[in-house]
Amino acid sequence: MSFIIWTIQLILVPVLSPLVIGVIRKSKARFQNRRGASILQPYNDVWKLMHKDEIISADASWIFRYAPYIMFAVTLVVGASIPLVASFLKNEYTSDILAIVYMLAIGTFFLALAGIDTGSSFGGFGSSREMTISALAEGGFIFSLLTLALISGSTNLFSISAFIAAPNLLSALPIMLAFLGFFIVLLAETSRFPFDNPATHLELTMIHEAMILEYSGKRLALMEWASANKLLIFISLAINLFFPWGIAQNLSLGAVTFGIVVFAVKVSLFCLVIATIESTIAKLRFFRLPDLLIVSFILNVVAIGLII
Repeated sequence: MSFIIWTIQLILVPVLSPLVIGVIRKSKARFQNRRGASILQPYNDVWKLMHKDEIISADASWIFRYAPYIMFAVTLVVGASIPLVASFLKNEYTSDILAIVYMLAIGTFFLALAGIDTGSSFGGFGSSREMTISALAEGGFIFSLLTLALISGSTNLFSISAFIAAPNLLSALPIMLAFLGFFIVLLAETSRFPFDNPATHLELTMIHEAMILEYSGKRLALMEWASANKLLIFISLAINLFFPWGIAQNLSLGAVTFGIVVFAVKVSLFCLVIATIESTIAKLRFFRLPDLLIVSFILNVVAIGLII
């Protein structure tokens, strides 16, 4: 049974991540009084790109060629290292807070390198903006998880999830402040509003799309798939670390099945929240983004201060 749970951990993120993108797009279309594409359209997009020819710049190095594979592999490892449907699993190697933060940072690092590797002006400013946002978001990301680590007395994500699932009213306020800070980081790290518009190719506003503009075919499919994986990873961290109620606490079929159902419901609700935000606010100017990320950092510092 434990092997089955680990298998679910490994395949759940890449299997469901395109569906998350489809749900968000469909919800935004409904808010805008449009019919919108099917929620399964991202799967069709990946399949179509996998069967298209690639055009690679003559100036591209091995970084450009292998970055999509590295990014996708990183999201697979991270997806298998965080609590998705169960918190009783034990992973002492890749489930530590700093291990998760640095693995995600490796993906961002190679994404930025790939953006500037071909010498494209679009890729250059996209990578510059991405690294600026990532550098400012890193503190809020680490401190939000550190808040939970101080509360639970462990830096292992599975142990944190199991501890937070048993409500402690004295820690409710720090957890909520840390969640607000983490939510801002989530929007920044996954290139959502108000930090980036995932549906635009306007040269003055795009960040993520600028870095993958030179990609096509299979490598573009992997880039888009890895981006969807990263979004689901951050959503899973939000719902299973800050609101882990319903996650399986023991190795029984009923608990695991209930955990899968609750996970699907919480992810759907989170997608609806993201779609609502993106339908009601505008993208901020780039030089306004540091202010929002500083707010995230301050919220987490206050949360830690309440614990200490």
